[in-house]
Amino acid sequence: MTHEQILSELEQLASNCGISIRYEKGDFDGGYCVLKAERLIVINKRLALARRTSVLAQGLAEVGIDEMYLKPAVREYIEDELARVAKT
Repeated sequence: MTHEQILSELEQLASNCGISIRYEKGDFDGGYCVLKAERLIVINKRLALARRTSVLAQGLAEVGIDEMYLKPAVREYIEDELARVAKT
């Protein structure tokens, strides 16, 4: 799958989980947060597509998606991103 396809799948997953995604400008990468009882993932829209996809995957993993059905390629991408981040 391409990064565009994975990003689209992750955005749909977030929507199904009731999590809003906001693409904003700023001096940050992004991540998961709760703002006045609203669950959301904020992502810097100036990031490259691959990095935006990575931030979204990490945010969704933080919420907990272990029990949800995901396409194997999407689940593998999320697990790979978590492993990559853990190494740094």
